[in-house]
Amino acid sequence: MTTTTGGTRRSAPPAERLPGAWSVGWRQGALEVKQFFRQREQGVFTFAFPVVLLFLFASIFKDDVEGAGITASQLYVAAMIGAGIMSVSFQSLGIAIAMERDEHVLRRLRGTPMPPSAYFLGKVWLVLVTGLLETAVLLAVGATVFDLELPTSPGKWLTFAWVFVLGLTGCALLGVAISSVPRSGRSASSVVVLPFLVLQFVSGVYIAIDTVPDWMLTLGALFPLKWMCQGFRGVFLPESAQALEQAGSWEYGRVALVLAAWCVGGLVLCLGTFRWKSRRDG
Repeated sequence: MTTTTGGTRRSAPPAERLPGAWSVGWRQGALEVKQFFRQREQGVFTFAFPVVLLFLFASIFKDDVEGAGITASQLYVAAMIGAGIMSVSFQSLGIAIAMERDEHVLRRLRGTPMPPSAYFLGKVWLVLVTGLLETAVLLAVGATVFDLELPTSPGKWLTFAWVFVLGLTGCALLGVAISSVPRSGRSASSVVVLPFLVLQFVSGVYIAIDTVPDWMLTLGALFPLKWMCQGFRGVFLPESAQALEQAGSWEYGRVALVLAAWCVGGLVLCLGTFRWKSRRDG
């Protein structure tokens, strides 16, 4: 388009190109992380709660585990890492997104030029940062206080990486999906915390896996937490500890299959259930 001024044609300035979803998502993620750490009580509780539980259980149950070559404390460290990852992904996202929907934050974001995917990318960056920090804190406590031996082989750390990524992704997607269940932001904690608490007991987090009834293990095997904990036990515990598992082995293939299935299933649930407005808004 051109304009004429005093006989001279001038071209209209080109339209400014809007940033893409990845760029906006990165900025949204940086904002999410800043807001998270500015709320000091939330940050302290998020990182301190699994550590406090680890101290309690690992200090009370600290005897040697017969036939496994480990102490009960080391067993708790490996399992608590999985619970910590689910805490910063499933629990945190399920509650936070429900509250943002109830406070019309999502509705306002939906009315901006920001691509919808950028909002979810921001949440991904948040759970990735908090998940890594949570894991680092638990590993530091486990190694310094409870004599957990960190692996030295690259293969073990590679296993840790894919269990971490698949587990974090699956739990985060489940958190996004369950955020649509609460009718209001005030009820989100009750709706999200209860299934998470139950899963920790039936997945061998608080109770040694060899003492959990088979029907509970079967129930826990339907969800990602049990397989995350099993994968992390395989990384941080000696091979002799396989005797404690239900199948007598780490079952890395099945761990990968179930966690990957939950990534796909969680995505399908998100696409089918996610809402930008609360139920009372229509």
